[in-house]
Amino acid sequence: MNKIVSIICGIIFGIGLVISEMINPEKVLGFLNIFSEWDPSLAFVMIGALIVSTPLFHMFKKMDKPLLCSNFLISNVKEIDKRLIIGSMLFGAGWGLVGLCPGPAITSLALFNISSIAFVFWMFIGFYIASKFNA
Repeated sequence: MNKIVSIICGIIFGIGLVISEMINPEKVLGFLNIFSEWDPSLAFVMIGALIVSTPLFHMFKKMDKPLLCSNFLISNVKEIDKRLIIGSMLFGAGWGLVGLCPGPAITSLALFNISSIAFVFWMFIGFYIASKFNA
């Protein structure tokens, strides 16, 4: 049952990325480029996400356990370390340079766009290299 719910949630998330045009690198780069022809439309997507998610997070904090699992999977890492800072910088640089981040990139694979395929390929190479540093 958990896998079915995960697949359904992933499909809904992917549909949201497509509708909001988060899988369109030009749209994302237009939003991130505040010094030229800035496209603020993705800000409305983010505001909409906050309107939906904020009350749900408060509701979940009051629950003892999720509906379909034995416990919530919440990270207990509290410190800001070098790994987190470097990873955040790489994430932001990649997003700013090509207009894709992991979720939209994986979703855009359905379009069979060579740029998205190349991005995801190199993203997984990056995951592999990072795993060697964590070993």
